[in-house]
Amino acid sequence: MQNVALEAGAAAAARPAVTAAIDHYARLLQLCHNASNPSAGRAIHAHAVKAGLLLSAYLCNNLLSYYVAGAGIGNKEAHRLFNEIPAGRRNAFTWNTLLSMYAKSDRLGDARAVFAEMPERDAVAWTVMIVGLNRAGRLREAVRAFLDMVGEGLAPTQYTLTNMLSSCAAAEAGGVGRKVHSFVVKLGLGGFVSVANSVLNMYACANLIRLKMGKQWSTDLNVISFTALLEGYVKIGDMKQAREIFDVMNNRDVVAWTATIVGYEQNGLNDKAMDLFRSMIKDGPEPNSYTLAAVLSVCASLAYLDYGKQIHCKAIRLLQEQSVSVSNAIISMYARSGSLPWARRVFDRISWRKETVTWTSMIMALAQHGLGEEAVGLFEEMLHVGVKPDRITYVGVFSACTHAGFVEEGKRYYEQMQKKHGVVPEMSHYACMVDLLARAGLLSEAQEFIQRMSSEPDAIVWGSLLSACRLHKNADLAELAAEKLLSIDPDNSGAYSALANVYSACGRWNDAARIWKLRKDKAVKKETGFSWTHIHNKVHVFGADDVLHPQRDAIYKKAAEMWAEIKKAGFAPDLNSVLHDVDDELKEEMLSRHSEKLTIAFGLISTPDKTTLRIIKNLRVCNDCHTAIKFISKVVDREIIVRDATRFHHFRDGLCSCKDYW
Repeated sequence: MQNVALEAGAAAAARPAVTAAIDHYARLLQLCHNASNPSAGRAIHAHAVKAGLLLSAYLCNNLLSYYVAGAGIGNKEAHRLFNEIPAGRRNAFTWNTLLSMYAKSDRLGDARAVFAEMPERDAVAWTVMIVGLNRAGRLREAVRAFLDMVGEGLAPTQYTLTNMLSSCAAAEAGGVGRKVHSFVVKLGLGGFVSVANSVLNMYACANLIRLKMGKQWSTDLNVISFTALLEGYVKIGDMKQAREIFDVMNNRDVVAWTATIVGYEQNGLNDKAMDLFRSMIKDGPEPNSYTLAAVLSVCASLAYLDYGKQIHCKAIRLLQEQSVSVSNAIISMYARSGSLPWARRVFDRISWRKETVTWTSMIMALAQHGLGEEAVGLFEEMLHVGVKPDRITYVGVFSACTHAGFVEEGKRYYEQMQKKHGVVPEMSHYACMVDLLARAGLLSEAQEFIQRMSSEPDAIVWGSLLSACRLHKNADLAELAAEKLLSIDPDNSGAYSALANVYSACGRWNDAARIWKLRKDKAVKKETGFSWTHIHNKVHVFGADDVLHPQRDAIYKKAAEMWAEIKKAGFAPDLNSVLHDVDDELKEEMLSRHSEKLTIAFGLISTPDKTTLRIIKNLRVCNDCHTAIKFISKVVDREIIVRDATRFHHFRDGLCSCKDYW
């Protein structure tokens, strides 16, 4: 009895020393892992074996974790160590560590084998398996495992649920996501921010956001959760619901304000974007670079030059002007508002290294304003300073060549794009080249180019060819282009209009009437032409023969005076621009009331002499209006800048910047 007591006492005395040694080895393993030293780790493993310490489950698990973590060792040695650990020393941590190793390595076969061999599976093991399946894109198997886990009476953890919801979001699997959401509700985990955000993100990405602001969500969600829900509605274009979310938020940060403004801008609700931005300036946080870029884009779309200048000043005060996104948006705003000198001034003032997108913005601006030679010159300067152009840069260069009639230069750049800069032609490049050739009258060459394209031509390609056929009065090719265009887009009213225009230009009135009747029979709605201008902080919109404006009497009086004056100065109305077979007197009356002319008449009675008029038109300006505005600019001694659907026209002293080539 005395010997037994002595042995027990000795063992008890030795136990603290053994524990200290185990802790020491565990710390050494951590140091080896931090230093990525696999040879030292193996040496510690060997010492532990010699010291007989592998009977400790704690040290075995530390060694296994060390091998699983990598450190240049690999999975084989980790599994070899696992097999060396006595079965009685393997606990849930041991099994889960090995299972996690294979799941994270995307070795699902080995993971399944370990999972099947496990004597007992806890929630961690199921979650590791579910995460591994989701990681491999096997959502169905992950769902089955999730349901089996619940079937065994194990409650999913927050991590299990967030991973399942994230996978449903990535796969846009809203049906599965709703089932997972039901478990969130049953388990009462909706109050956890990570789980709530995952639910919101799942509904957003699956385009199935139809959550109403119930009591639980409105009280439990923080600003991040609200913003996630708001951005989800923005993503699917439901700005009404997005605004409702925005309005109930208590602590709206700059992200929430910006998301809503961007949503309005992306969905074409530019006026609402501007109104919200004004409210932000008055009551909200300081806008960031994303906010400013979005609002500048709105100003560009609406040609709000005065507002754009104010936002430019705001960007300078907030030290945001040097942001790449803001500086490019400023250049685009000035260019699209017709103020090219200011766009160039901002571009030249950028003292930091100009990026490809900055050069591209300025090249596109010059091209839109018909300054093809300057655009090409800037492109050559870009190449000279070593900035590599991208696919969008070349779209700008081709556009510049198209508007300037630089056919040979355009062909050369098309070859250079592919051979020197490795840019594979896309449909936008094809469309530009067809437009370049067709506008120049090389219709056969444009048709051959289309036949050589590696991709099937889209509606824009055929539309470019059809538009040129009208200009050059080629009815046969126009019929082919219109047929191809309508086979792609049967509801394209422009195709009917363009073909009817070709027939009218060729004096084939019966054929033109047939096309108009065909369009009517097919119930294809004609796009209505509008022109508008921004005067005294208000947008004034006009259609042809518009009688809705409150100053209509004064506008029509001024339009009639203007028409008489330009005719006296030598203007001859282009009666061929009227597509109806009516008498010449009625044709002339119809021409005098085109939306551009009414807008200019309003501008003349609403602004001081010598003021530049800025007009925007949603369609291409017609031949008669183009000629008439040249005469108007000379008679009234004003610069008139017209932005139509394809480009800018700067009218001054009876001339246009496009040199009548557009």
